[in-house]
Amino acid sequence: MQQAVKYLLEKDAIFNHIIDKYGLPIIPKRPQGFETLVLLILEQQVSIDSAKATFLKLKAKEQNFQPESLLYISDEEYRNIGVSRQKTSYIKALSSSIIKNEIDIDSLTTKSAKQVREELIKIKGIGNWTIDVYLMFSLQAPDIIPLGDIAVVNTIKELLDIHDKREMEIYVSKWSPHKSVATFLLWHYYLRKRKRTIVY
Repeated sequence: MQQAVKYLLEKDAIFNHIIDKYGLPIIPKRPQGFETLVLLILEQQVSIDSAKATFLKLKAKEQNFQPESLLYISDEEYRNIGVSRQKTSYIKALSSSIIKNEIDIDSLTTKSAKQVREELIKIKGIGNWTIDVYLMFSLQAPDIIPLGDIAVVNTIKELLDIHDKREMEIYVSKWSPHKSVATFLLWHYYLRKRKRTIVY
């Protein structure tokens, strides 16, 4: 991380501003595999805290947290613990893909970020944001920035006054090959400014 931070400080003054104001972030990690992907599906477009509460209810209900068991929970049971119909269909699509051997999650560790994206994007309900976060948190991919993330986008707008997504893509390319650490710094700024503590 030190090397990445040094590189980013040389590339862009906004990182000096973030670190001077709020210090360095802790780089979050999550385990690889099925459970993390289910949690990420639950986190789509809701707060991390809300998603985690729902995830823990799901784990309490189904301690054998495997694709087979999650596939056969009824839609009504999902609804009763707070999982929307749409996200229920996404969890079942992921479970089905694993059961049918359409994807081997364990093998993703050996593949490039591009290959991981190509495989996961085929699964209903898994889009670029979910893939970006899985790559960063679970596979420690070093050069990812999720420009579909509201906190990242809003921080870029605030600190850089860039509002067009294509302009953002061009601008952040100069943070490569350390865009993941840049993202963690942007999230750190966003959360600390709002006095929010997130346990990933």
